[in-house]
Amino acid sequence: MARNPNIAIYFHVHLVSDSTGETLVAMMKASTAQFGKATALEHLHSLVRSEEQMRRTLEDIEKRPGVVLYTLVNPERRRMLEDHCAKLNIPAISILDPTLAMLGRYLGAPVMQEIGAQRNLDADYYDRIAALDFAMAHDDGQNVIGLREADIILLGVSRTSKTPTSIYLANRGFRTGNIPLVPTAPWPKIIESFEKPFIVGLFASPNRIVQIRQQRLENLNAGETDYTDEQRVREEMQQAKRMFIKLGYPVVDVTRRSIEETSAQIINLFQAHKDKVGLP
Repeated sequence: MARNPNIAIYFHVHLVSDSTGETLVAMMKASTAQFGKATALEHLHSLVRSEEQMRRTLEDIEKRPGVVLYTLVNPERRRMLEDHCAKLNIPAISILDPTLAMLGRYLGAPVMQEIGAQRNLDADYYDRIAALDFAMAHDDGQNVIGLREADIILLGVSRTSKTPTSIYLANRGFRTGNIPLVPTAPWPKIIESFEKPFIVGLFASPNRIVQIRQQRLENLNAGETDYTDEQRVREEMQQAKRMFIKLGYPVVDVTRRSIEETSAQIINLFQAHKDKVGLP
């Protein structure tokens, strides 16, 4: 029996990718926007590059069944996903297939045929704008007290991509702030008392940090300083890592990651944290 198209529909959609999943997210939003009464509960499984990661993904899909969209290059992991979804009678499709047709059958609703429907000024849009405003107001250690209301706080020494990562996460709707770790400045210990924010430490290889800092000084036409001294940078990084371990903060190595990959890893950690503590 077809569902009443006038009744609001909430459904789970799992986005499974061995990359950042950004293409899946965009495709999902553009597709579900064509069904006016449908609201997707998004579960992003990005950077799925091992059998263990795929097994955890399959467990989550089984726990919250719905629609599965995927982009997977590895044939073994692709087969694992397809076989498991078939066993559970859960629709799964590569985004190269006719996604709109599958969602139409699943939702039992006609396509609205509204051009650019995904760009409507809905609550998600305003949430992203608010998150971007939050990120700009809490960049580089500004307004530390206000970080109490953050979803995510990033920590790291200079040139660990804190600001661009914060902006990227904000564009995904996460209220994100960041605090630089400076050897000559005291650590704002009040952060340790915050209960809401999920705090993540960023680090990179000292060699990479030195390269980035040297490039920055060249762009500013500044001379060499101990800011680019490799031994000093190594000590900064070691001190930061010790602090992350002491306070129990998860860490992400940004050395060879793009901003998108770093953000995807942080979102994975954030979602795992929410599931662990029972947050919606």
